[in-house]
Amino acid sequence: MSGEQAHFVGEMRINKFLSAIGYCSRREADRHIEAGEVRVGGALAGLGTVVRQGDIVSVGGVVVGSLDKVLIQKPVLIAVNKPVGVVCTTGTKDRATNIVEMVDYPSRIYPIGRLDKDSEGLLLLTNRGDLVNPILKASNAHEKEYLVRVDKPLTEKFVNSMRRGVRLPELNVTTRPCKVRINDKTSFTIVLTQGLNRQIRRMCKELGYHVVSLKRVRIMNIRLGKLKPGTWRNVTPEESLELERQLRLSEGGDGGGGGRRDTAHAAEEENAGMGERKSVGLDDILDHPDDMVNEEEPAMQEAAPAAEQAEEQKEANAKRERIVLEEMQKTEEKNAERRARSLTKFIRTYAKH
Repeated sequence: MSGEQAHFVGEMRINKFLSAIGYCSRREADRHIEAGEVRVGGALAGLGTVVRQGDIVSVGGVVVGSLDKVLIQKPVLIAVNKPVGVVCTTGTKDRATNIVEMVDYPSRIYPIGRLDKDSEGLLLLTNRGDLVNPILKASNAHEKEYLVRVDKPLTEKFVNSMRRGVRLPELNVTTRPCKVRINDKTSFTIVLTQGLNRQIRRMCKELGYHVVSLKRVRIMNIRLGKLKPGTWRNVTPEESLELERQLRLSEGGDGGGGGRRDTAHAAEEENAGMGERKSVGLDDILDHPDDMVNEEEPAMQEAAPAAEQAEEQKEANAKRERIVLEEMQKTEEKNAERRARSLTKFIRTYAKH
């Protein structure tokens, strides 16, 4: 995957064009096409329509550009600190300021994913349609990190429930295992790898808690840092290179067939390293804030429709089951080896007497 657009040569399918030019995602483009809102060279476009150099493309009667513009446009990827009260949608239902209006970037860009109106923190905006799906795709299990404060003291039961996953009846899904670090009596840091709508708030609500504040501080390798609310910065070349390296690995690219670890497996490995501390109480955790209680939860937003979410959840569950079976088999093999060594030692000791 490359930040340059020069590989788009000669022609391009209409949905890919609208994504590449920064108008919308491919999925949204398909909806515009099906609604009869898209024209290519003056002719009504279909889902398979190809845009060629010289064709003028319009959506809803407004010209959005041509293939030549895609070929020469400069790739943009910026990190924004979204304040509370700003929305990430551009519809007319909510009259609040949207993130694109707030940033007021000189060329067309759009957010990769969302943060709800009541949340704040890191959001990435881009004109690169090739980045959106790989970052948001739930099965890629990319990490997003949040600081959360709730309305009452945390309990060990709450922490353990978040760790294992919480059943969300409204979405008919159980969240993935996740990582949580306790910061103080009422706040914690949580690392998510899945994108369900308002998931942290839903999880806390199911456990009898109300989220007072929620801030996203990291998306994969890109961190919010000291960026002030309402301001933005360009993602650095070093950050971009590392981001694309991680995306290649998760998509099965240059990493030798998928360098991504399964989220449940990762949490299991980290928990295994904690030894006896897995059973400590909440007070012990609070006394050691740098200790990670390992878990992985679904992230804040899911761009895919219900059918795709269900398929991704099914895939994740199947993968998790395979890993559990493999780990059980490994554990049984290790136990068998230990029993064999113990028996041999016993026989040798008995023989001496």
